[in-house]
Amino acid sequence: MAEADTDSDSAETRIPDELRYSEQHEWIAVDDGVGTIGITDFAQGELGDIVFVELPQIGDVLEKGQSFGTVEAVKTVEDLYSPISGEVIEINETLEENAEQVNSDPYADGWMIKVRIDSPDDLDELLSAQAYKELIEDV
Repeated sequence: MAEADTDSDSAETRIPDELRYSEQHEWIAVDDGVGTIGITDFAQGELGDIVFVELPQIGDVLEKGQSFGTVEAVKTVEDLYSPISGEVIEINETLEENAEQVNSDPYADGWMIKVRIDSPDDLDELLSAQAYKELIEDV
């Protein structure tokens, strides 16, 4: 796997400092009111080989904490949860044919959706990289 820039001292799980994280193991990168969302390196590692990703439609409106799709691995299917409220403005269509991108590069090619953020205050409730690292150390 490619290394991401991070201040985390964990060589096994990448946790980029510039992202925010949910307790359900989704990450979000924010740029000019748009959040790019995916699952964390930890989550994809726990799931194993990902074979299918079901994503919402462009124009769908998500509520914070609402399921927006599923990720299917060889042995399990897990719901994906939106860390913020907003309208889906883009989906990563390459995941339809190449779901394994979530395993190989969860923070770049494996992103899932882009959402126009309704409430920037939602971001304040998410975890920093350090807080997320502490969360997964307890797992």
